[in-house]
Amino acid sequence: MKNKSLEAILEKAIRNEEGAFRFYMDLYNTVEDKVAKNTLVFLADEEKKHRDYLIKYRDGVYPENAMTVSEETTAKIKEFTGEHDIKKNSQPKDIYLVAADRELNAYNFYKKLADIHPSGQVRELLLRMAQEELKHKEKMEYLYDNTAFPQTAGG
Repeated sequence: MKNKSLEAILEKAIRNEEGAFRFYMDLYNTVEDKVAKNTLVFLADEEKKHRDYLIKYRDGVYPENAMTVSEETTAKIKEFTGEHDIKKNSQPKDIYLVAADRELNAYNFYKKLADIHPSGQVRELLLRMAQEELKHKEKMEYLYDNTAFPQTAGG
């Protein structure tokens, strides 16, 4: 890769994805709830896929089924909730909020980087990564919503 700026961005993004993987695995090793543990493994695997995608991109390989940029949508639940400290016996809803916060931070990282780049390959890559992180945030908000406010027999 000849573009040192792009290489530095990709290396930072790769480190961020590795950090996200470790974050979710640390949470996995902290909590007891089996459903939350399964979700954390799913998220860790997704971060690993992001890392692998970025490495391939850095190395000049462009996967045929590359992520696509789509219109931003979000329920914005996370923006209105407070911080949560995860403990061994934390409720799944609290775990999902922490995960949503992590995904929001990742989205903001990629989006801000994209915003400072002109149109082109780098900007599109960063927007694709931002969109993927936003999708994860939305999944965590969905799980939070369904865990914190479960459907009752009355509707």
